[in-house]
Amino acid sequence: MEFETIIGLEVHAQLSTQSKMFCGCNADYADAPPNTHVCPVCLGLPGVLPTINRRAVEFTVMTALALHCTVSAYTRFDRKNYPYPDLMKGYQISQSYYPIGHGGWLALETNGETKRVGISNVHLEEDVAKLLHQALPGGETCSLVDVNRSGVPLMEIVGDPDLRSPEEARQYLITLRRILQFLGVSTANMEEGSFRCDANISIRARDGQFATPKVEVKNMNSFRSVYRALEHEAERLRKVVAQGRRPTQETRGWVEEEGKTVAQRSKEYAHDYRYFPEPDLPPLVFAPESIEHIRTALPELPEARRDRFMEQYGLSLYDASLLTNSKAMADYFEACLQAEGLKGVGLAQKAKMASNWLLSEFSRLLNAANIEITATKVTPAQLVQLLDLMQQGVVSGPSAKQVFEEMFQTGKSADRLVAERGLGQISGTGELEELITGMVAANPQAVADYRAGKKQSMAFLVGKVMQASKGRANPKLVNELMKKKLEGETSANIS
Repeated sequence: MEFETIIGLEVHAQLSTQSKMFCGCNADYADAPPNTHVCPVCLGLPGVLPTINRRAVEFTVMTALALHCTVSAYTRFDRKNYPYPDLMKGYQISQSYYPIGHGGWLALETNGETKRVGISNVHLEEDVAKLLHQALPGGETCSLVDVNRSGVPLMEIVGDPDLRSPEEARQYLITLRRILQFLGVSTANMEEGSFRCDANISIRARDGQFATPKVEVKNMNSFRSVYRALEHEAERLRKVVAQGRRPTQETRGWVEEEGKTVAQRSKEYAHDYRYFPEPDLPPLVFAPESIEHIRTALPELPEARRDRFMEQYGLSLYDASLLTNSKAMADYFEACLQAEGLKGVGLAQKAKMASNWLLSEFSRLLNAANIEITATKVTPAQLVQLLDLMQQGVVSGPSAKQVFEEMFQTGKSADRLVAERGLGQISGTGELEELITGMVAANPQAVADYRAGKKQSMAFLVGKVMQASKGRANPKLVNELMKKKLEGETSANIS
């Protein structure tokens, strides 16, 4: 039988609010000592009353609108009851029957085509505490509870099972994260836990005659992990069916080090969470004009910004897409265009110069250092100054790369480093002719090859000159002078 893979993703994103969802505790807990951002509300003590974080609600409405959802005129919070050590109250305040947004879609571009992936709903809840598992002497283990995360606003985006491959799932997550970052509602950093994903996966016969129960996969903390886990699970399900067995409906955890999923618990029957309306919080009723006000205030989204970069700056689809993969990169790029420098250079040329540098040398160093562009020491104005020095011929391309690496490490300006390191470009014919004459004399075979018709020999000699000058020679002038020298032409300065 031929099978197709069916994948649906449930994404949890922590919202970037200053305070928690139902109390006034600081929501920025990442670097805080355990149990220091807590109060009676998020500790779940008896007799406390929650209050709704207005900003978290607005962020969720913004996300629902950006995902083409219908925003509910009426919504409410429910109590989701289940016993677990990291759930302080013994229940979670969530939304089940009346989510904030429903019936939306996300546009996914794959293989040159646009596919709409359905969004079932977007709803709001609170995050839970964090369990820290530690080993004790004698081989025993214990679990400690850090309540700092408990109560942080958590938005859940439930996708429809419209994805058909692990690669589509990966692209879905990348696209969704980019939207959240452009909206400014979440940092959406998967490694830090502010953007988390559970996947439901099954396989079914292409003729529709057979389908396996869905398996929930957890513990994936990177896009690469999601792709690998779903690849593994799709293959595992096919093997189980090929052996004549029926897969179990269960929850499985991804083990990154071993590259496999392991069974965690059976899900033969749906959990009875005993949902009921949260008695301590009023329902939320949205007036149409308030929803429209939020809609008109939405920031420029990735696709719109990509299209504007192409139209306004003349960039290619490829370059514009890469620059808008990250809001921080797109912001940095436009800051470069607003910085002083490169006088006489048109906007399109300046945009192309900045884009080339950002997508090559800059991205290479960012990836090597494993940091985002927001953490770089190089300001947009400093990058433009370096491009300006290159445009003026003060520094050559190879020298500019040396200068930029040190700018990246130290934050020093380009003109300062060029002066300190003596990396200014050699453009005087006298010094260049001396280098060329010496290189021609040292490589008679290459000279003979050139005069015998092997024109590529000149590139070898030019490379030797550039190497001898440590990249400081003006490449265009070196080529001109070398050609004259090899073809026996003379000038007042060439012997």
